[in-house]
Amino acid sequence: MFEGIDFLNKQWFWAFLILPLAILWYIFKHKKQTAELKISSLQGFKLTSSWLPKLKHGLFILRLLALALLITALARPQTVDVSSKTKTTRGIDIVMAIDVSASMLAKDLSPNRLEALKNVAAEFIKGRPNDRIGLVEYAGESYTRTPVTSDKSIVLRSLKDIKYNTIIEGGTAIGMGLATAVNRIKDSKAKSKVIILLTDGVNNTGFIDPKIASELAVEYGIKTYTIGLGTNGMALSPVAIDPRNGQFQYARVQVEIDEVLLKDIAKVTGGRYFRATNNKKLEEIYGEINKLEKTDVEEFKYYNYEEKYRPLVLLAGLFLLIEFLLRNTLFRSFI
Repeated sequence: MFEGIDFLNKQWFWAFLILPLAILWYIFKHKKQTAELKISSLQGFKLTSSWLPKLKHGLFILRLLALALLITALARPQTVDVSSKTKTTRGIDIVMAIDVSASMLAKDLSPNRLEALKNVAAEFIKGRPNDRIGLVEYAGESYTRTPVTSDKSIVLRSLKDIKYNTIIEGGTAIGMGLATAVNRIKDSKAKSKVIILLTDGVNNTGFIDPKIASELAVEYGIKTYTIGLGTNGMALSPVAIDPRNGQFQYARVQVEIDEVLLKDIAKVTGGRYFRATNNKKLEEIYGEINKLEKTDVEEFKYYNYEEKYRPLVLLAGLFLLIEFLLRNTLFRSFI
């Protein structure tokens, strides 16, 4: 009956202790008012029974019910309808710079480094509904895959379509990948500008030095998180293309990641360096970045209160009216 109803003045429920006291008082009073007549025999008397005297106790029950309803009404039952509205006050612009060199097809992550990254990055993007995100691809050169946008469906489709191709120059140009990412958000008015730069190798090509790209990030107040992707030791990696079918041939190759450079980039820009040696670790890293970069969101709650005491008062009044009418009409000669 009271599901979803709250009582504002719960202390009034203590008044229910009056009810058992009232019942005891009524029993005591009834016994005291009952007259006794002792006779030696009932012979000569005509006895008839009436149901009205038995029903007169219903008058007291009506009073008790009215009192219980009034106490409940005084406790102020009410329902509340809560609605909320969220507002992003300070968003974050994020550019994910992704290494798409041939080594990203290595199988030390399942099914390979690039696909593992895409799966984890997609979940990361879905978990940032209030931020703008862009994508940069780089290998021996770099380019913007998706400009910074709040439309996550566009970003997710672009991420899904990322794959190794021979159109982009081979190699790993970390400096160019970082510089392109900086260029995408340097003029952003967001409260925080972040680059997540991922690579599985060393800087071995490109005409922009990674340290210069780092200085550009610092100049524009862009924090950079760097991720080294690859197991420790040897990994099954693509080494050559089979001319017969155009497919990569794989061999076990020593994993080489320039962690010194990646740590330096993260340090000077105010970010952090992470090493992802397997799928689980990669998920944990993106989860950690997700916690570190929180978007300020204001939540406004609206409360609509609806009082429920009026029907109780009306019902109590009805019981008292019925009791008054019966007492002064049908049961008048018995009271």
